[in-house]
Amino acid sequence: MSKIGIFFGTDTGSTRKVAKLIHKQLGESIADKPKNINRVEVDEFTAYDYLILGTPTLGEGQLPGLSSECQEVSWEEFVPNFENIDLSGKKVALFGLGDQVSYSNEFVDALGELYDYVANSGAEVVGFWPTGGYEFNASNAVDNGMFLGLVIDKDNQSHLTDERIAGWVEQIKAEMVL
Repeated sequence: MSKIGIFFGTDTGSTRKVAKLIHKQLGESIADKPKNINRVEVDEFTAYDYLILGTPTLGEGQLPGLSSECQEVSWEEFVPNFENIDLSGKKVALFGLGDQVSYSNEFVDALGELYDYVANSGAEVVGFWPTGGYEFNASNAVDNGMFLGLVIDKDNQSHLTDERIAGWVEQIKAEMVL
Protein backbone atom coordinates (compact mmCIF):
# COMPACT_ATOMS: atom_id res chain seq x y z
CA MET A 1 0.00 0.00 0.00
CA SER A 2 1.21 3.50 -0.77
CA LYS A 3 2.18 5.83 2.01
CA ILE A 4 -0.66 8.37 1.67
CA GLY A 5 -4.38 7.68 1.54
CA ILE A 6 -6.49 10.45 0.01
CA PHE A 7 -10.16 10.50 0.98
CA PHE A 8 -12.80 13.06 0.13
CA GLY A 9 -16.45 13.83 0.51
CA THR A 10 -18.27 15.56 -2.32
CA ASP A 11 -21.61 16.67 -3.66
CA THR A 12 -21.00 18.19 -7.09
CA GLY A 13 -17.66 16.53 -7.83
CA SER A 14 -15.43 19.58 -7.28
CA THR A 15 -13.74 18.11 -4.21
CA ARG A 16 -13.05 14.91 -6.15
CA LYS A 17 -11.37 16.98 -8.87
CA VAL A 18 -9.16 18.75 -6.32
CA ALA A 19 -8.29 15.40 -4.72
CA LYS A 20 -7.21 14.15 -8.15
CA LEU A 21 -5.05 17.25 -8.68
CA ILE A 22 -3.39 16.69 -5.30
CA HIS A 23 -2.79 13.04 -6.18
CA LYS A 24 -1.26 14.04 -9.51
CA GLN A 25 1.11 16.46 -7.74
CA LEU A 26 2.15 13.79 -5.23
CA GLY A 27 2.49 11.00 -7.78
CA GLU A 28 1.57 7.31 -7.79
CA SER A 29 4.67 6.31 -5.85
CA ILE A 30 3.69 8.45 -2.85
CA ALA A 31 -0.12 8.30 -2.79
CA ASP A 32 -2.92 5.92 -3.67
CA LYS A 33 -5.71 7.16 -5.92
CA PRO A 34 -8.28 9.30 -4.10
CA LYS A 35 -11.37 7.56 -2.76
CA ASN A 36 -14.80 8.90 -1.99
CA ILE A 37 -15.40 8.48 1.74
CA ASN A 38 -18.79 6.92 0.97
CA ARG A 39 -17.01 3.89 -0.52
CA VAL A 40 -14.54 3.28 2.31
CA GLU A 41 -14.56 0.96 5.31
CA VAL A 42 -12.94 2.10 8.55
CA ASP A 43 -10.12 -0.46 8.36
CA GLU A 44 -9.10 0.80 4.92
CA PHE A 45 -9.14 4.38 6.22
CA THR A 46 -6.97 3.57 9.24
CA ALA A 47 -4.49 1.41 7.28
CA TYR A 48 -2.52 4.50 6.23
CA ASP A 49 0.12 6.30 8.30
CA TYR A 50 -0.48 9.46 6.27
CA LEU A 51 -3.89 10.78 5.26
CA ILE A 52 -5.15 13.66 3.15
CA LEU A 53 -8.82 14.40 3.74
CA GLY A 54 -10.95 16.81 1.74
CA THR A 55 -14.42 18.25 2.09
CA PRO A 56 -16.61 20.94 0.60
CA THR A 57 -18.70 23.14 2.85
CA LEU A 58 -22.39 22.97 2.09
CA GLY A 59 -25.32 25.18 3.07
CA GLU A 60 -24.64 27.06 6.25
CA GLY A 61 -21.30 25.45 7.02
CA GLN A 62 -22.17 21.75 6.91
CA LEU A 63 -20.18 18.68 6.03
CA PRO A 64 -21.57 16.93 2.96
CA GLY A 65 -24.17 14.27 3.71
CA LEU A 66 -27.81 13.40 3.41
CA SER A 67 -29.05 16.11 5.78
CA SER A 68 -27.33 18.74 3.61
CA GLU A 69 -29.30 17.42 0.63
CA CYS A 70 -26.46 15.45 -0.99
CA GLN A 71 -27.55 12.66 -3.30
CA GLU A 72 -25.31 10.14 -1.50
CA VAL A 73 -23.90 9.56 1.96
CA SER A 74 -20.62 11.33 2.68
CA TRP A 75 -18.59 12.71 5.60
CA GLU A 76 -21.69 13.33 7.71
CA GLU A 77 -22.41 9.62 7.77
CA PHE A 78 -18.74 8.59 8.18
CA VAL A 79 -17.77 10.87 11.10
CA PRO A 80 -19.57 8.82 13.80
CA ASN A 81 -16.81 6.25 13.15
CA PHE A 82 -14.28 8.67 14.63
CA GLU A 83 -15.58 7.75 18.10
CA ASN A 84 -13.82 4.39 17.64
CA ILE A 85 -10.88 5.44 15.45
CA ASP A 86 -7.44 6.00 16.95
CA LEU A 87 -5.29 8.15 14.67
CA SER A 88 -2.42 8.45 17.16
CA GLY A 89 0.92 8.37 15.38
CA LYS A 90 -0.65 9.33 12.03
CA LYS A 91 -0.15 12.57 10.15
CA VAL A 92 -3.20 14.09 8.50
CA ALA A 93 -3.45 17.01 6.10
CA LEU A 94 -6.82 18.57 5.29
CA PHE A 95 -8.22 20.54 2.39
CA GLY A 96 -11.56 22.24 1.98
CA LEU A 97 -13.59 23.91 -0.72
CA GLY A 98 -15.83 26.88 -0.17
CA ASP A 99 -17.26 30.07 -1.62
CA GLN A 100 -15.87 33.13 0.16
CA VAL A 101 -18.30 35.53 -1.52
CA SER A 102 -21.68 33.81 -1.21
CA TYR A 103 -20.85 32.16 2.14
CA SER A 104 -18.58 34.76 3.68
CA ASN A 105 -19.87 34.14 7.23
CA GLU A 106 -19.28 30.37 7.22
CA PHE A 107 -16.42 30.10 4.75
CA VAL A 108 -15.06 26.51 4.72
CA ASP A 109 -16.64 25.78 8.11
CA ALA A 110 -16.84 22.06 7.28
CA LEU A 111 -13.03 22.00 7.16
CA GLY A 112 -13.02 23.12 10.80
CA GLU A 113 -15.53 20.43 11.70
CA LEU A 114 -13.49 17.72 9.99
CA TYR A 115 -10.37 19.01 11.75
CA ASP A 116 -12.08 18.58 15.13
CA TYR A 117 -12.91 14.93 14.42
CA VAL A 118 -9.37 14.16 13.23
CA ALA A 119 -7.62 16.01 16.05
CA ASN A 120 -9.87 14.45 18.70
CA SER A 121 -8.90 11.03 17.31
CA GLY A 122 -5.24 11.71 18.11
CA ALA A 123 -3.84 12.63 14.68
CA GLU A 124 -1.06 15.11 14.16
CA VAL A 125 -2.54 17.60 11.72
CA VAL A 126 -0.18 19.24 9.23
CA GLY A 127 -0.65 21.52 6.26
CA PHE A 128 -2.00 24.69 7.85
CA TRP A 129 -2.50 27.36 5.19
CA PRO A 130 -2.32 31.19 5.30
CA THR A 131 -5.56 33.18 5.20
CA GLY A 132 -3.97 35.93 3.12
CA GLY A 133 -5.48 36.28 -0.34
CA TYR A 134 -8.97 35.31 0.78
CA GLU A 135 -11.77 37.73 1.69
CA PHE A 136 -14.38 36.43 4.12
CA ASN A 137 -16.08 37.51 7.34
CA ALA A 138 -15.86 34.37 9.48
CA SER A 139 -14.64 30.78 9.35
CA ASN A 140 -14.56 27.94 11.86
CA ALA A 141 -11.56 26.65 9.90
CA VAL A 142 -9.19 29.36 11.15
CA ASP A 143 -6.93 29.00 14.18
CA ASN A 144 -4.19 31.44 15.12
CA GLY A 145 -4.64 33.30 11.83
CA MET A 146 -4.16 30.17 9.68
CA PHE A 147 -6.59 27.89 7.90
CA LEU A 148 -6.58 24.35 9.31
CA GLY A 149 -5.68 23.09 5.83
CA LEU A 150 -5.55 24.09 2.20
CA VAL A 151 -8.54 26.18 1.11
CA ILE A 152 -9.75 26.24 -2.48
CA ASP A 153 -12.44 28.62 -3.78
CA LYS A 154 -13.21 27.34 -7.28
CA ASP A 155 -16.16 29.75 -7.55
CA ASN A 156 -14.21 32.98 -7.12
CA GLN A 157 -10.50 32.14 -7.38
CA SER A 158 -10.25 29.16 -9.70
CA HIS A 159 -7.25 30.80 -11.35
CA LEU A 160 -5.29 30.23 -8.12
CA THR A 161 -6.20 26.55 -7.65
CA ASP A 162 -3.20 24.94 -9.38
CA GLU A 163 -0.72 27.31 -7.73
CA ARG A 164 -2.21 26.77 -4.28
CA ILE A 165 -2.25 22.99 -4.66
CA ALA A 166 1.36 22.92 -5.86
CA GLY A 167 2.55 25.03 -2.93
CA TRP A 168 0.55 23.07 -0.38
CA VAL A 169 1.69 19.68 -1.67
CA GLU A 170 5.33 20.73 -1.31
CA GLN A 171 4.56 22.00 2.18
CA ILE A 172 2.89 18.80 3.37
CA LYS A 173 5.58 16.60 1.82
CA ALA A 174 8.10 18.43 4.01
CA GLU A 175 5.83 18.31 7.08
CA MET A 176 5.05 14.62 6.61
CA VAL A 177 8.79 14.04 5.95
CA LEU A 178 8.26 12.24 2.65
